[in-house]
Amino acid sequence: MKVGVLTGGGDCPGLNAVIRAVVRKGEQEYGCAFVGFKDGWRGAVEGRTVPLGIPAVRGILPRGGTILGSSRTNPFKTENGVRDIKDNLAKYEVDALVAIGGEDTLGVAARLHDEYGIPCVGVPKTIDNDLSATDYTFGFDTAVGIATEAIDRLHTTAESHMRVLVVEVMGRHAGWIALHSGLAGGANVILIPEQRFDVDQVCAWVTSRFKASYAPIVVVAEGAMPKDGDMVLKDGTKDSFGHVRLSGVGEWLAKEIEERTGKEARTTVLGHIQRGGTPSAFDRWLATRFGLHAIDAVHEGDFGKMVALKGTDIVRVPIADATAKLKTVDPALYREAGVFFG
Repeated sequence: MKVGVLTGGGDCPGLNAVIRAVVRKGEQEYGCAFVGFKDGWRGAVEGRTVPLGIPAVRGILPRGGTILGSSRTNPFKTENGVRDIKDNLAKYEVDALVAIGGEDTLGVAARLHDEYGIPCVGVPKTIDNDLSATDYTFGFDTAVGIATEAIDRLHTTAESHMRVLVVEVMGRHAGWIALHSGLAGGANVILIPEQRFDVDQVCAWVTSRFKASYAPIVVVAEGAMPKDGDMVLKDGTKDSFGHVRLSGVGEWLAKEIEERTGKEARTTVLGHIQRGGTPSAFDRWLATRFGLHAIDAVHEGDFGKMVALKGTDIVRVPIADATAKLKTVDPALYREAGVFFG
């Protein structure tokens, strides 16, 4: 059997660990041959490949990013995209695809399997941890660790200058990174997309913190929105999946806090720092296990499935079910954090 592998969407710590595990077990135990498609679905559409084998995946376990490259290409928005994918799979004699990605990449895999009969197995990847069918996605733990370290460092400069520091983290529709890093980093306010925030209440918490002779840290997810306003956009452009570019709510909020409280406020946007660099030990462990179980599914012909973490077990779920609904922060979890606000 010849297996194609691709990584789509935003890069993420742990992608290389999945590739390594898929290739090692597939070649050693099942006698599979592999080909990598460059830059996600774009490579599958354009027929751009790289050879994959055990020598190619040696030493990549601790490396961030992806040796295959990535993109946000949507073949369903590309002229003749699906036809080109089918032609290229036939050209390179690929019997099955392992698609490693988040909601959008796996959504494409689900449609290719369900509507066009292309044998696909999915592996969930997103630092946002927002895929409902799995307890955790790899990349999330690394992102939370990076954000928490940043918050720890910002505490000292906030206290030295007695100013408000607003930390903007990733999270378009789900506030998992903001919630976890905010709690771990001792933030005084955490704002997430699932709960619209009241700017006056945020300012009240900030003022309360100053009265206690401490400088406040406000953690805000990029998709968080005020009660009386809309999402803050970086610009009006959209990617091929229809997502607008975010980033800007932190700067906007800092300005509002400064104007309403008279306290100096500054913003730090962590941006792509959160998903760069070497993966944490947990993400290497999880990504490796996902890869091992993904190639098992390919070998058994169990296509249209995604591997997922349930407790400590790796299970298989339909890709379509995994991408049908986002996993968002439960209001009860957010209320738990509220005791530390202000």
